[in-house]
Amino acid sequence: MIWIGIALSLSACSAGSGSTSSSVTAEKNAQSTARAACDTGTAIAAGKRLRISATVAPITSIVANIAGEHADIAGLVPEGTNSHTFEPAPSVAAILAKTDVLFVNGLLLEEPTKDLAEQNLSNGAVLCELGTAALPVADYIYDFSFPIEGGKPNPHLWTNPPLARQYAEIVRDVLVRMDPAHTDAYRSNADVFIARINQLDAAMVAATATVPANQRKLLTYHDAYAYFARTYGWTVIGAIQPSNFDEPTAKEIANLITQVRKTGVPAIFGSEVFPSPVLEQIGAEANVKYVDVLRDDDLPGKPGDPSHSFLGLMQFDYITMVDALGGDAAALKALDISDVNIDTAEYPQ
Repeated sequence: MIWIGIALSLSACSAGSGSTSSSVTAEKNAQSTARAACDTGTAIAAGKRLRISATVAPITSIVANIAGEHADIAGLVPEGTNSHTFEPAPSVAAILAKTDVLFVNGLLLEEPTKDLAEQNLSNGAVLCELGTAALPVADYIYDFSFPIEGGKPNPHLWTNPPLARQYAEIVRDVLVRMDPAHTDAYRSNADVFIARINQLDAAMVAATATVPANQRKLLTYHDAYAYFARTYGWTVIGAIQPSNFDEPTAKEIANLITQVRKTGVPAIFGSEVFPSPVLEQIGAEANVKYVDVLRDDDLPGKPGDPSHSFLGLMQFDYITMVDALGGDAAALKALDISDVNIDTAEYPQ
């Protein structure tokens, strides 16, 4: 079994940090620094091609849609890996040394990659933490998977369309400043891409309205939908995820089954990347549907496939959730999820 223990909390997410004044001050300082960093950098010379690196695949896809044909883009975090624990290979240093702009999520998600970047990015290069720059500290979510005492807020902002829209706006502004020769293209691409995010947002509102209010509950393999839930009026009631290299005991599994039954949820959601016989057993014995195809930073299909994109990822996950919880996903199925530009970014597999 690849699942290494299970932890389940059935308390709702708490919005906001609830942190001490000293930690709030530190967070605000980090946010201010991140915003300033996204506004730095030296524009590339006329005629030079912009070189961009990005971390997780959804961010790489957002960047590729806005940059289009005017930049070379390299993803750094292989799809299907755990982005929370990913350690970049030493060879990534050579990529970073040639990078003009590095986009990371921030909120302490990719610290090893960020550390390597700070050692290898050239003078004048930009290290832009999109999430840290976009989200006010007061809106950080700490919960059962990301407790305040751990010091790391939930970093999964991109699964929430309004925050993804902010990512796109920041990316646009950085590219315009770093490569002013292609300002019109970057702005035009961003306009079209943001319009599609807005359509995704509207479709999710419409689809949510079709899900019975008492069934808008998420029990997932990974706590990746807290900001999404807050925006659309859903409740994340728990996360089942790896904790150690021991298999859960029979007693632990029995307790989990009891808790799942008490929630009244019609479905629980597992991972396409991390299949779990234990989760499947819990679903079967609790008599709820077990849907094991959700993904948070692993894009559908393969590079070059029409669905291998940020928009394709969000459409897939939202349709999966809405269908499994008794709603009508027609508005989501009707979306145009095609890339604004041909995506030539390199996605490590």
